[in-house]
Amino acid sequence: MKYEIVHTNTFQYETKVDQSLNTIRLKPLTDEVQRLLVYRADITPASLTREYTDVWGNQVETFFIPEKHDSLEVKTTSVVSVQRSPFIHELRYSGRMREIFHTGLFRQHYLAYLNETDYTLLDKKQVKEAERVLGEMDNPVAYALEVMKYVYETFTYSGEATNVDTQARQSFDLKQGVCQDLAHVMIGILRAARIPARYVSGYLYVGEDSALKGDAATHAWVEVMVPGIGWIGLDPTNNVEALANHIRVGTGRDYADVSPLQGVYRGGGGTMEVSVSVKLLEQPGSL
Repeated sequence: MKYEIVHTNTFQYETKVDQSLNTIRLKPLTDEVQRLLVYRADITPASLTREYTDVWGNQVETFFIPEKHDSLEVKTTSVVSVQRSPFIHELRYSGRMREIFHTGLFRQHYLAYLNETDYTLLDKKQVKEAERVLGEMDNPVAYALEVMKYVYETFTYSGEATNVDTQARQSFDLKQGVCQDLAHVMIGILRAARIPARYVSGYLYVGEDSALKGDAATHAWVEVMVPGIGWIGLDPTNNVEALANHIRVGTGRDYADVSPLQGVYRGGGGTMEVSVSVKLLEQPGSL
């Protein structure tokens, strides 16, 4: 599947600001299942970016605008090819995989994705509430699928009760939130069961006549580490495995590690508008 993604962030400031320093994580990843074919960042007022790879393997760009300005637009255009087939429901959890999962070396290697953060930490009573439904964790693959289903069936997808700073504990009590909140809750439950889990930020192609949710802006889902296999994507917002219509931009411990745009400036407040368009360019079998 080949997609074109146009992502526009527009800031309108109340008064002129200056010395604006910004960081963006909007460049899609390239790996064994996804390939970035085209990428361009257009910034107004014009500014050149400097790029580096962060500790999580994400592509990060920074730019500085020294002159006064009353608005800022960051528009990125990407063309991405994704090839990913259904996998986790067919996976047999072998005895060797179980052995690896319980080794100290495995836990140590993925410690960053086992430790809780402010965004993902759940209270013990909240974990117990989930475990009463989920039962004990024996097979991490099957358990991860059950956690995804639990979050999907228990929580209402809604953007009215939460914001970008909402933590998993708050979302859990509200039993609602957007894809970011549902991903944080799922990660919190998985890490409480000692299953390495990471946050994924990206885009979702919905297309026509689809029941999938989460394509209005950036989307978020979860990846779990399966011993001997690698990272497998699960989308609790839609209760589906993350496949060819999930386009990954960044991964990390939580939203803070993959925030699409961060910045500091000198001046007054302002507002931001976000527009995301995901267009299918080519699919298997097309000419």
